[in-house]
Amino acid sequence: MIKPVRQFLNPLDATYITFYGKENMNNYNKVSNTRVIRPVWDRTTRCFHWINVLCVFVLSAIGTAILYEDNLGFSNEGIILLKTVHVYTGYVFTINLLWRLGWAFFGNVHARWKAILPFRSGYILELCTYVKDFRSGTPPTYLGHNPLARLMVTLLLMLMLMQASSGLILAGTDLYKPPFGGAIAKWVTNGDAERLAQLKPGSKDFVDLVAYKEMRTFRKPVKKTHEIGFYLLLIAILIHIVGVIITEIQLKQGLISGMFTGHKVLPESPKNKD
Repeated sequence: MIKPVRQFLNPLDATYITFYGKENMNNYNKVSNTRVIRPVWDRTTRCFHWINVLCVFVLSAIGTAILYEDNLGFSNEGIILLKTVHVYTGYVFTINLLWRLGWAFFGNVHARWKAILPFRSGYILELCTYVKDFRSGTPPTYLGHNPLARLMVTLLLMLMLMQASSGLILAGTDLYKPPFGGAIAKWVTNGDAERLAQLKPGSKDFVDLVAYKEMRTFRKPVKKTHEIGFYLLLIAILIHIVGVIITEIQLKQGLISGMFTGHKVLPESPKNKD
């Protein structure tokens, strides 16, 4: 049910005061006379978002430490510990991502593929119109993702999938962790049961050196892909955050608090209702 903004005392008002100051609340109340609170993001979508934020933060911090392990002077045991935490956080990240991809088939109308991907009929014209109107200061209001946001969400999903898949391979090559670790462990030991039983991450003891070298050659482009994907994902996240802040300042729709409450403050007739 759509309810007038003035019936609520909720985080949307707090968000407005945080960004624009209490002295401007009267202006907000005047504007809110023609606005309503509309439900947009369902609980699963919101949970995915914040679990993903936490995972990306932890993975980025630990990943940076691993990238600069030589400069930071970690011991071999310390690197193994960092990689282990990184891998288990990566499992949470991957499961959460796969759950979100599946939810795009079952979630509410704003969580589904039709509302996320930039491929529906007339999208290019819609995107050009939105960019033109945004630059002029009068962008149309969207209940779900606007055309630019659909591009960004698609890019983020692609980059996260790339990081998840390459990361799972590296979990196998570096720590012999699932889902590929068992096969890689057999590879580097030539399937020798005695060697396999004593194989340890970070050590060349009990490996067949020729097979181990082949594995490391296979690993090299995967590692490079993972590193490049890391930097691209950070850039995309930065652009995403800047875009959200700019849109929030310009349109004052409770965009940020909406990912907590599930609601947006919108005109009574947004451009898209799906």
